[in-house]
Amino acid sequence: MTQPAFRLATRAQTLKASEIRELLKLVGKPSMISFAGGIPDPALFNLAAFQAACHEAFGGPQVAREALQYSTTEGYAPLRQWLASHMQSQGVPATADNILITTGSQQALDLIGKLLIDPGSAVVTARPTYLGAVQAFSAYQPRFAALDTPHPLGDDAPRLLYLVPDFANPTGLTMSRNARQQALEQASALNAIVVEDAAYSALRYDGEALPAIAALDAANGSIEATRTLYCGTFSKTLSPGLRIGWVCGPTALIRKLAMLKQSADLHTSTVNQMVMHHVATSSYDAQVTAIRSVYRARRDAMLAALERYAPTAVRWKKPDGGMFIWLELPEHIDASALLSQAIREDIAFVPGGAFFPDGTGRNTLRLSFSLADEAQIELGIFKLCQLLGRQAMARAVNVH
Repeated sequence: MTQPAFRLATRAQTLKASEIRELLKLVGKPSMISFAGGIPDPALFNLAAFQAACHEAFGGPQVAREALQYSTTEGYAPLRQWLASHMQSQGVPATADNILITTGSQQALDLIGKLLIDPGSAVVTARPTYLGAVQAFSAYQPRFAALDTPHPLGDDAPRLLYLVPDFANPTGLTMSRNARQQALEQASALNAIVVEDAAYSALRYDGEALPAIAALDAANGSIEATRTLYCGTFSKTLSPGLRIGWVCGPTALIRKLAMLKQSADLHTSTVNQMVMHHVATSSYDAQVTAIRSVYRARRDAMLAALERYAPTAVRWKKPDGGMFIWLELPEHIDASALLSQAIREDIAFVPGGAFFPDGTGRNTLRLSFSLADEAQIELGIFKLCQLLGRQAMARAVNVH
């Protein structure tokens, strides 16, 4: 049967599947050691807290009916209030009116793209940057520009600067306080919005915490005078499965985003918000402390294994937190081709080219240490480095 030639919107013609999401379909077999997705270890989920929260949500007829009913687009009021207090603890003087609950922070990025980007608008990012943000923004047909290059002023100025200041996905790097301040000054000169993706900010293992860009922005006045949209999530700390994220910013922008969300899905699941509120209230700090300890040990195990086994030409930096270590390979190694060989040896990672909007960076790759235990990390890094060593030997033979 011949498939109809569907007439799609122009923007749909450039849509591509996430390399990471497609890769995760291939790595489910029990023998696979996956350093691919930035996935929390489910063994660390606080099941007792979630079970208690579900029991509370259905503990009586009145609350159960509320849990199963439509809700406001802005989100469940007690959760918004908890998040406002959480933002205040980060130095951001927010109230509940400055909070919009989203279906994961990924939806927040999509709504922000819809709000700010016209076809051809410039979006400034680091290179490399989070693939999910590139995908979310690409639906609105922007131009991607590098953070460290000059940008025009006036009508052609970029609409937004997208930044992951703490333990960035994919590089694991952290912006200095001075770099955060400079980004704000750049955004002010361009009359642009700063989108601060704080997905990993709670996962610090070393060093002193740096202020959020949103906190620096609000330091000299009200949050209503700021130009930062802070995107947070519970996915890396409490649970990704409930899909609860949030945006914090000036009410003028939050109200616009709420209108766009209303047309997208009316509101985030009521029962999920109620459950997350209960768990956040009862155990957020304790859970973050617990997972930091585990992930710090896994990061250290991966760094130690790389020190032991990696060929001398491979480069990496120690991240102070987050879930990722970024490898720079010799120029002649294509990480996508390397992945095909690695999967045959039951190792998975993400080729770095996926994180560059212009398709460069083919000799880089991202390793996640959050899901594998320390023994798996030792074996997986050993096997990966053996493979890299064979690549180097083959190169040397061909050159001579």
